[in-house]
Amino acid sequence: MPGYSPNRRQLLQHLGLSATLLSTGVSPHLLASPSRKIGVALVGLGYYSTDWLAPALQLTQHCELRGIVTGSPEKIPVWQEKYGIPDGNVYNYDNLHEVANNPDIDVIYVVTPTSTHKRFSLIAANAGKHVWCEKPMAMDEAECREIIEACRKNNVKLTIGYRMHHEPNTQTVMSLAESQPFGPIENVTAHAAYDGGTEWDPAFWKLRWDMGGGAMYDMGVYPLNGARYATGEEPIAVTARHEETLPDVFTEGDSTTYFTLEFPSGAVAECMTSMVKTGNKLEVNCTEGWYRLEPMSEFSGVQGSASNGGKLNKTVANQQAAQMDNDALAIIHDTDVLVPGEEGLKDIRVVVAALKSAREGRRIVL
Repeated sequence: MPGYSPNRRQLLQHLGLSATLLSTGVSPHLLASPSRKIGVALVGLGYYSTDWLAPALQLTQHCELRGIVTGSPEKIPVWQEKYGIPDGNVYNYDNLHEVANNPDIDVIYVVTPTSTHKRFSLIAANAGKHVWCEKPMAMDEAECREIIEACRKNNVKLTIGYRMHHEPNTQTVMSLAESQPFGPIENVTAHAAYDGGTEWDPAFWKLRWDMGGGAMYDMGVYPLNGARYATGEEPIAVTARHEETLPDVFTEGDSTTYFTLEFPSGAVAECMTSMVKTGNKLEVNCTEGWYRLEPMSEFSGVQGSASNGGKLNKTVANQQAAQMDNDALAIIHDTDVLVPGEEGLKDIRVVVAALKSAREGRRIVL
């Protein structure tokens, strides 16, 4: 996109990434590629692990799927046959602490309901294993801080599964927050939502507040995080409201939430997240132009455009594979991770405040 390529290059250099490698979906630092691979154990064998993470691990350069942790014994033989996982690398939720004695496994990737993230992250950290934790990071700020402290104390790396931070077009948007080629940012629109239909299993954890269910926890971190990285600022206030849909189904968690974020510069972000309606975009309006990503958080095909005719059309072969390779390289080279626990904590702080705002019907100062 004319007018900001040098700034983008500077950002990529700062991150230790190559624009060429990113555009092909190949992990960075391949010229100095280490021979050893990071052994990963997936905790929770639900949809995301089954359909996305496990297949993506087969595409990584620096990781291997070596272990599984599940509360569903019937899944074990299926995974063992498909991925060649030995009996000694199979754990359940009650004996996960025994992974401390397993040198095959370097990383515990927590892919369970949000309410369990703290429990399994602490077990992993105390076992001396690096922690990859899916988003949202935890239920509240206190839980996030416990995870961060446990990883610090045990000298293991903690990263949160924000795959968009590893996606090249998203990284371009991040760089524009600093270079501002279209002038100061005035407002942002960020939507991340999906229509789950009218038939829901009442036992599904994403319908329960106590497990981290509802749209704001489930999808809200996408527009929230998007607004934060698009502006390069931290919000100073949030005002939120819920929209009721399928009240007989969503008896606890929110089905749709609208929230407004106010930033120190005066920029405002209008955000929406939902489990009953669709939406997937990030629009940034500036004093002298605009740029957008649409879709902004799909597993593939993230792309965008700008008012000057520029295109945000870099491609990555597999977002999850790029994410896990980058996180593995941080372990191998003992460098900073791209998305530390502090990033997850910042979002949870706002998620909790947004839910309070909707509940109390007032603006919350952060």
